[in-house]
Amino acid sequence: MSVRLVSEKDFELEVLRSETPVLVDLFADWCSPCKQLEPVLAQLSVELEGKLKIVRVNIERSPIIARTFRVQSIPMLVLFSQGQPVDQLLGAVDKKTLLEFVRPVLGGSSLEIEPKELRELVLQQRAIPIDIREESAYRRYRIPGALNIPADKIADQQNRLRSKDGRFAVLYSRGEDEAKQLAEKLKEQGIEVGYLKGGFLNWEVEALEIERG
Repeated sequence: MSVRLVSEKDFELEVLRSETPVLVDLFADWCSPCKQLEPVLAQLSVELEGKLKIVRVNIERSPIIARTFRVQSIPMLVLFSQGQPVDQLLGAVDKKTLLEFVRPVLGGSSLEIEPKELRELVLQQRAIPIDIREESAYRRYRIPGALNIPADKIADQQNRLRSKDGRFAVLYSRGEDEAKQLAEKLKEQGIEVGYLKGGFLNWEVEALEIERG
Protein backbone atom coordinates (compact mmCIF):
# COMPACT_ATOMS: atom_id res chain seq x y z
CA MET A 1 0.00 0.00 0.00
CA SER A 2 1.42 3.39 -1.01
CA VAL A 3 1.41 6.50 1.16
CA ARG A 4 -1.46 8.73 -0.03
CA LEU A 5 -1.40 12.49 -0.24
CA VAL A 6 -4.61 13.90 1.25
CA SER A 7 -5.94 17.44 1.53
CA GLU A 8 -8.72 19.31 3.28
CA LYS A 9 -11.18 17.95 0.69
CA ASP A 10 -10.71 14.27 1.54
CA PHE A 11 -9.23 14.42 5.07
CA GLU A 12 -12.54 13.53 6.70
CA LEU A 13 -13.10 10.52 4.43
CA GLU A 14 -9.53 9.20 4.51
CA VAL A 15 -8.75 9.87 8.17
CA LEU A 16 -11.75 10.67 10.36
CA ARG A 17 -14.01 8.01 8.82
CA SER A 18 -11.32 5.38 8.34
CA GLU A 19 -12.03 2.00 9.92
CA THR A 20 -8.28 1.38 10.00
CA PRO A 21 -5.94 3.36 12.29
CA VAL A 22 -4.26 6.21 10.41
CA LEU A 23 -0.84 7.82 10.74
CA VAL A 24 -0.89 11.37 9.37
CA ASP A 25 2.39 12.95 8.28
CA LEU A 26 2.20 16.77 8.24
CA PHE A 27 4.96 18.06 5.97
CA ALA A 28 6.10 20.75 3.50
CA ASP A 29 8.02 20.48 0.23
CA TRP A 30 10.91 22.63 1.51
CA CYS A 31 11.41 20.56 4.68
CA SER A 32 14.59 18.39 4.53
CA PRO A 33 13.71 16.20 7.56
CA CYS A 34 10.31 15.56 5.93
CA LYS A 35 12.09 14.21 2.85
CA GLN A 36 14.25 11.96 5.04
CA LEU A 37 11.13 10.54 6.68
CA GLU A 38 9.27 9.83 3.43
CA PRO A 39 11.00 6.52 2.47
CA VAL A 40 10.64 5.25 6.06
CA LEU A 41 6.90 5.88 5.90
CA ALA A 42 6.68 4.16 2.53
CA GLN A 43 8.41 1.04 3.87
CA LEU A 44 6.22 0.97 6.98
CA SER A 45 3.11 1.34 4.84
CA VAL A 46 3.98 -1.85 2.96
CA GLU A 47 4.87 -3.84 6.08
CA LEU A 48 1.72 -2.82 7.98
CA GLU A 49 -0.72 -3.02 5.07
CA GLY A 50 -4.20 -3.81 6.33
CA LYS A 51 -3.31 -2.79 9.89
CA LEU A 52 -2.37 0.87 9.44
CA LYS A 53 -3.05 3.52 6.82
CA ILE A 54 -0.39 6.20 6.30
CA VAL A 55 -1.23 9.51 4.64
CA ARG A 56 0.63 12.78 4.10
CA VAL A 57 -0.74 16.31 4.34
CA ASN A 58 1.09 19.29 2.81
CA ILE A 59 0.52 22.01 5.43
CA GLU A 60 1.01 24.84 2.90
CA ARG A 61 -1.74 23.46 0.68
CA SER A 62 -3.98 22.56 3.63
CA PRO A 63 -3.63 25.48 6.06
CA ILE A 64 -6.88 24.69 7.90
CA ILE A 65 -5.53 21.27 8.91
CA ALA A 66 -2.23 22.88 9.95
CA ARG A 67 -4.10 25.35 12.19
CA THR A 68 -6.28 22.59 13.62
CA PHE A 69 -3.20 20.71 14.85
CA ARG A 70 -1.35 23.92 15.78
CA VAL A 71 1.64 22.88 13.70
CA GLN A 72 4.79 24.68 14.78
CA SER A 73 7.42 22.12 13.75
CA ILE A 74 7.54 19.56 10.95
CA PRO A 75 7.55 16.74 10.24
CA MET A 76 4.70 16.21 12.67
CA LEU A 77 3.09 12.78 12.93
CA VAL A 78 -0.42 12.40 14.32
CA LEU A 79 -1.83 8.95 15.08
CA PHE A 80 -5.59 8.41 14.68
CA SER A 81 -7.73 5.55 15.92
CA GLN A 82 -11.50 5.37 15.30
CA GLY A 83 -11.43 8.91 13.93
CA GLN A 84 -9.78 10.45 16.99
CA PRO A 85 -6.18 11.68 17.44
CA VAL A 86 -4.52 9.55 20.13
CA ASP A 87 -0.85 10.58 20.01
CA GLN A 88 1.68 12.68 18.14
CA LEU A 89 5.39 12.62 17.37
CA LEU A 90 7.78 15.28 16.06
CA GLY A 91 10.84 14.96 13.86
CA ALA A 92 12.39 12.58 11.33
CA VAL A 93 12.39 9.46 13.48
CA ASP A 94 13.65 6.00 12.50
CA LYS A 95 11.49 2.97 11.73
CA LYS A 96 12.08 1.39 15.13
CA THR A 97 10.67 4.47 16.85
CA LEU A 98 7.74 4.57 14.43
CA LEU A 99 6.85 0.92 15.06
CA GLU A 100 6.82 1.50 18.81
CA PHE A 101 4.73 4.66 18.29
CA VAL A 102 1.98 2.96 16.25
CA ARG A 103 1.97 -0.45 17.97
CA PRO A 104 -0.78 0.48 20.52
CA VAL A 105 -3.39 0.93 17.76
CA LEU A 106 -2.50 -2.05 15.57
CA GLY A 107 -5.17 -4.71 15.30
CA GLY A 108 -4.84 -8.42 16.00
CA SER A 109 -3.25 -10.16 18.90
CA SER A 110 -0.53 -8.27 20.72
CA LEU A 111 1.46 -11.50 20.49
CA GLU A 112 1.23 -11.74 16.70
CA ILE A 113 4.36 -10.78 14.72
CA GLU A 114 4.41 -10.40 10.93
CA PRO A 115 7.33 -12.07 9.08
CA LYS A 116 8.86 -8.80 7.87
CA GLU A 117 8.41 -7.27 11.31
CA LEU A 118 10.22 -10.22 12.89
CA ARG A 119 13.05 -9.89 10.38
CA GLU A 120 13.50 -6.22 11.32
CA LEU A 121 13.35 -7.00 15.04
CA VAL A 122 16.00 -9.71 14.63
CA LEU A 123 18.27 -7.34 12.67
CA GLN A 124 17.83 -4.76 15.42
CA GLN A 125 18.64 -7.45 18.03
CA ARG A 126 15.27 -6.85 19.68
CA ALA A 127 13.85 -10.36 19.16
CA ILE A 128 15.03 -13.95 18.88
CA PRO A 129 13.12 -16.60 16.86
CA ILE A 130 12.36 -19.83 18.71
CA ASP A 131 11.81 -22.82 16.39
CA ILE A 132 9.42 -25.20 18.17
CA ARG A 133 9.56 -27.91 15.49
CA GLU A 134 11.39 -31.19 15.98
CA GLU A 135 15.18 -30.96 15.92
CA SER A 136 15.38 -32.82 12.58
CA ALA A 137 13.26 -30.17 10.85
CA TYR A 138 15.21 -27.36 12.52
CA ARG A 139 18.51 -28.82 11.30
CA ARG A 140 17.29 -28.85 7.68
CA TYR A 141 16.16 -25.23 7.46
CA ARG A 142 15.18 -22.43 9.81
CA ILE A 143 14.94 -18.69 10.29
CA PRO A 144 18.49 -17.29 10.54
CA GLY A 145 19.62 -17.03 14.14
CA ALA A 146 16.76 -19.14 15.51
CA LEU A 147 17.11 -21.35 18.57
CA ASN A 148 15.46 -24.77 18.69
CA ILE A 149 13.23 -25.68 21.64
CA PRO A 150 10.73 -28.36 20.50
CA ALA A 151 7.18 -27.69 21.67
CA ASP A 152 7.11 -30.71 23.99
CA LYS A 153 10.19 -29.38 25.82
CA ILE A 154 9.07 -25.76 26.27
CA ALA A 155 7.62 -26.44 29.72
CA ASP A 156 11.03 -27.62 30.98
CA GLN A 157 12.96 -24.76 29.38
CA GLN A 158 10.79 -21.73 30.11
CA ASN A 159 13.71 -19.81 31.59
CA ARG A 160 15.31 -19.71 28.12
CA LEU A 161 12.30 -17.70 26.94
CA ARG A 162 12.65 -15.00 29.60
CA SER A 163 14.50 -11.97 28.26
CA LYS A 164 18.00 -11.55 29.67
CA ASP A 165 19.42 -9.17 27.04
CA GLY A 166 16.42 -7.06 26.04
CA ARG A 167 15.30 -9.43 23.27
CA PHE A 168 11.92 -11.15 23.42
CA ALA A 169 11.19 -14.63 22.10
CA VAL A 170 9.01 -15.22 19.02
CA LEU A 171 7.79 -18.79 18.60
CA TYR A 172 7.25 -20.39 15.21
CA SER A 173 6.38 -23.76 13.77
CA ARG A 174 5.46 -24.87 10.24
CA GLY A 175 2.01 -23.29 10.53
CA GLU A 176 0.62 -20.77 12.99
CA ASP A 177 -1.74 -22.64 15.31
CA GLU A 178 0.74 -24.56 17.47
CA ALA A 179 2.96 -21.53 18.17
CA LYS A 180 -0.07 -19.29 18.79
CA GLN A 181 -1.62 -21.67 21.32
CA LEU A 182 1.69 -22.14 23.08
CA ALA A 183 2.32 -18.38 23.23
CA GLU A 184 -1.12 -17.82 24.77
CA LYS A 185 -0.51 -20.53 27.40
CA LEU A 186 2.86 -19.04 28.29
CA LYS A 187 1.30 -15.59 28.63
CA GLU A 188 -1.16 -17.00 31.19
CA GLN A 189 1.89 -18.17 33.15
CA GLY A 190 3.44 -14.71 33.07
CA ILE A 191 5.90 -15.33 30.23
CA GLU A 192 5.41 -12.81 27.41
CA VAL A 193 6.42 -14.24 24.03
CA GLY A 194 5.24 -13.61 20.50
CA TYR A 195 4.39 -15.97 17.67
CA LEU A 196 5.03 -15.72 13.94
CA LYS A 197 1.87 -14.96 11.97
CA GLY A 198 1.30 -17.74 9.43
CA GLY A 199 4.26 -19.70 10.76
CA PHE A 200 7.35 -20.66 8.78
CA LEU A 201 5.15 -21.16 5.69
CA ASN A 202 4.36 -17.43 5.74
CA TRP A 203 8.05 -16.62 6.15
CA GLU A 204 8.76 -18.63 3.00
CA VAL A 205 5.89 -16.99 1.10
CA GLU A 206 7.48 -13.60 1.87
CA ALA A 207 10.72 -14.92 0.32
CA LEU A 208 12.73 -14.03 3.44
CA GLU A 209 16.16 -15.48 4.22
CA ILE A 210 16.42 -19.15 5.22
CA GLU A 211 19.35 -20.79 6.99
CA ARG A 212 20.05 -24.38 5.92
CA GLY A 213 22.17 -27.25 7.15
